[in-house]
Amino acid sequence: MIELFISAFGLGFLFNAAPGAIFVESLRRGMVGGFPQAFAVQIGSLIGDLIWAALGLLGVAAIFTLAIVKLPMAILGTALLGWMALQSFRDGMGEVPVFSAGVSPGRQSAFVAGAGLSLSNPLNITYWAALGGTISALGVSDPGGAAFFVFLAGFMLSSVLWCFMCAAGIGWTRRYASPFIWRFLNLTCAVGLLFFAGLILYRVVAV
Repeated sequence: MIELFISAFGLGFLFNAAPGAIFVESLRRGMVGGFPQAFAVQIGSLIGDLIWAALGLLGVAAIFTLAIVKLPMAILGTALLGWMALQSFRDGMGEVPVFSAGVSPGRQSAFVAGAGLSLSNPLNITYWAALGGTISALGVSDPGGAAFFVFLAGFMLSSVLWCFMCAAGIGWTRRYASPFIWRFLNLTCAVGLLFFAGLILYRVVAV
């Protein structure tokens, strides 16, 4: 079980550190509100992951792999990403805010955005629905409740640590933000969010 915990811990870091829509949205909001907003997006996403993990343990997540359910969720996730891309584009083309350590507006909306991105991403659904196969691939021949708990504990522990690391890194970078960097990052985030929206929709439709 120790080996399973360590493997899950490392897998959690890789899963969270991979560039994706969550990081892009954390960066976009963190450039305005610093650590609090970036952290809120990360924690919101983690709550979404935890919900899918619990459903995966119960076998319920398999329902969401059906095309009749998966496609509408993919469309919803794509629309959410498209809306965030539009907001990022408007921020990049609009007035550059004053970067103040005491400014952290919209923390609740940042949390909702992170949770929404996680819950509406059908790729996350597929991952957690195949949770049993993931644990088996890590050397547990007959995964039961204890193995699922150990895997989830290791995965979530590394995920929580990543939330702090990512938000702290964004908060630190924000100190050196200039108007050029602000516009560049927001416009880059807009392109990135549109890319992930298209990627999610393509993968769902193509399967």
